[in-house]
Amino acid sequence: MTARIGVVTFPGSLDDRDTRRAIRLAGAEAVALWHKDKNLHQVDAVVLCGGFSYGDYLRAGAIARFSPVMEPLVEQAKAGLPVLGICNGFQILTEAHLLPGAMLGNDHLHFICRDQKLRVENAETSWTSDYTAGQEIHIPLKNMDGRYVADEYTLDKLEAEGRVAFRYVDCNPNGSLRDIAGISNEAGNVVGLMPHPEHAVEPLIGSGRTDGLPFFTSILKKLVNA
Repeated sequence: MTARIGVVTFPGSLDDRDTRRAIRLAGAEAVALWHKDKNLHQVDAVVLCGGFSYGDYLRAGAIARFSPVMEPLVEQAKAGLPVLGICNGFQILTEAHLLPGAMLGNDHLHFICRDQKLRVENAETSWTSDYTAGQEIHIPLKNMDGRYVADEYTLDKLEAEGRVAFRYVDCNPNGSLRDIAGISNEAGNVVGLMPHPEHAVEPLIGSGRTDGLPFFTSILKKLVNA
């Protein structure tokens, strides 16, 4: 039976089609989910894609967090449903308190779009098992509110529990504390990161790399072997 991975579209989502394409390339069925729908349609995992949900009014992700689809998503994520938040999706996950900390405006106050080098810190989550710890990859980055912040207690806890999933290498593009590019929850089923793996899945388009494809093959293997 083919694994079914849902991709939520909010008003202002930009990367839902790219994300569904990446899921199909990995070998899973991509299921379009609408933000007003309270039914997740029995998907096996969910991706909150990048973009500017509700125009990033108030704070990035702050309005989307109250969309009807988030009620079953939060409940099921707490029960173990794998959820990946990419860029705006990461912001939504922090607003929904599925991941700790918050996302603020880039410290240089400019939108950034570049190919970014990352180091994989945790290869044991539902979304990172096809990487190896310490592996360096290149993933496109594009954001205005990408600065990850948290209090020192939370940062120390993330470090101690191995929940920093990715870290920026060579340069910190947005001022994120401790060079954090992505984190996971305690169970490892919820992961959020600012860079866009869905734009690095085919050698002939996007970044010209396939460094992002293991996100989607990782979750597929997780679901098939569950």
